[in-house]
Amino acid sequence: MAGDPDYLLDLSSGSAGGPDGPDASESTPPARRWIGVHFECCGVYARIYRLPSGTAYEGFCPRCARRVRVRVDADGTEARFFRAR
Repeated sequence: MAGDPDYLLDLSSGSAGGPDGPDASESTPPARRWIGVHFECCGVYARIYRLPSGTAYEGFCPRCARRVRVRVDADGTEARFFRAR
């Protein structure tokens, strides 16, 4: 469009690889699995991400850096939120 600033991008056609574009599935990285942990030590919540090996979720309290590790068991659980005491 003549006269429009060059910093505007028209995504309505989907040709730029957006959500409706032809390569949308190729450009979207797989979602990382996570669980929510409430750290009672500091009263804060954080997401803890699964290790690439898939054997555990591991992370740290965002305030005091206390480490938490949650093993993945064959039986598993449907719970997504936990408390670290």
